[in-house]
Amino acid sequence: MTAEQCVTLGLAPSFGFGDRIGLATPGHVEAMKRSGAGIEAIFPQQSIREMTRTQRTPRQVMDDALAGARASGWSGPIGADADHLKTADDVDVTAAVGFTFFTIDPSDNVDQQADDYDETQLREKFTSARETAPWFDGYLGKSVGLATGASIELTEEACMRAAVKYGSAIRKALQLGDHIKAVHDQSGRDYEIELSVDETDQPTTLAEHFIIADQCLGGGMKLVSLAPRFIGDLEKGVDYKGDVSALEASLRDHAAIADSLGPYKLSLHSGSDKLSMYPALARATKGRFHVKTAGTSYLEALRVVARHDEPLLRRIVDFARDRYDTDKATYHVSATLDNVETGSAIDDAVRLEQVYLERWADVPVGNGFTEPGRQILHCTFGSVLTDAELGTAVRTVLENHPDTYTEVLADHFSRHLDALAAGM
Repeated sequence: MTAEQCVTLGLAPSFGFGDRIGLATPGHVEAMKRSGAGIEAIFPQQSIREMTRTQRTPRQVMDDALAGARASGWSGPIGADADHLKTADDVDVTAAVGFTFFTIDPSDNVDQQADDYDETQLREKFTSARETAPWFDGYLGKSVGLATGASIELTEEACMRAAVKYGSAIRKALQLGDHIKAVHDQSGRDYEIELSVDETDQPTTLAEHFIIADQCLGGGMKLVSLAPRFIGDLEKGVDYKGDVSALEASLRDHAAIADSLGPYKLSLHSGSDKLSMYPALARATKGRFHVKTAGTSYLEALRVVARHDEPLLRRIVDFARDRYDTDKATYHVSATLDNVETGSAIDDAVRLEQVYLERWADVPVGNGFTEPGRQILHCTFGSVLTDAELGTAVRTVLENHPDTYTEVLADHFSRHLDALAAGM
């Protein structure tokens, strides 16, 4: 199996399995065999940020995933996600090794304070943002009806706020989209694009979604998937926090925009462990979705460590607690060190695994928050894996116990895929 066998997946429901170590694909394959009927798999998936933190190259990510799929007897299609691309160089190095699904991340060009501006501030900001939004007048005053019965009112305020918040980001996304197209026009290989606008504090409004997608499609982008910032909290390593019924109503409206403009898929980023919302996502999109996971496979690797080398897990817990306040800077998490006991305060090995890694059972660890240990370990993956002693030790445990790693991953992801299937 070679990179040339990675394909585009189009509008089929799809699931991305991130792997930060390079040994997780057999478990991903087993989960797909058990529960993945009707869903397409992306095995090679990693962001440039993750590659930097784990000191891996696009070639290593691709080779490790395809070797694992081949060894596990996978014969189905495989997509390959070059995630969170910000520059032309990011595109070039991932396209060169055969990635087929390119996730554009223009978040550096988003005004994160736009939703908080009062009218005076908004008008001042719009004066300087106007040149990044030549589309402004074309939307002003329009009303767009959706199949759900909702209506998008493109008022002056809505259009100005979209211009201030996303004008520069849309321009950047179109530039990267043009570069992706040029690279593949030259190589002759097929490709598809996902646009990520989810890394914001405030949800993406229907007006913003409509304008962003309409501009990208109108600009010739081969858009197969879009990741808005949905309502509620989508923190790393834990389930969805919010009203699932309200979320499903919102998802239906966003899906209606995707159907009318594209169609294209709705994408859920930070998708790991969000089981309570998966049926709603599948129902609202009528199966036209993409779910992206990454860090949860690393956390399940640490579960293998917990079961075969408890002293090593204790060292990792202490190390992660020392690194957490620094490493969490780029993540949306609410866990604090005060939320969870130190490793030395937990005598029992089973209890240690529960407090720092449990996902499925409520484990009382203080302040009513059930999974802070998992977030502490999630955010510090790069520091652990690049530590000369700890990183090597984790890999050694996984290499010595491949069956355990495959089984915990298969169990973990089968739950994800079953929850999605429940909504399909």
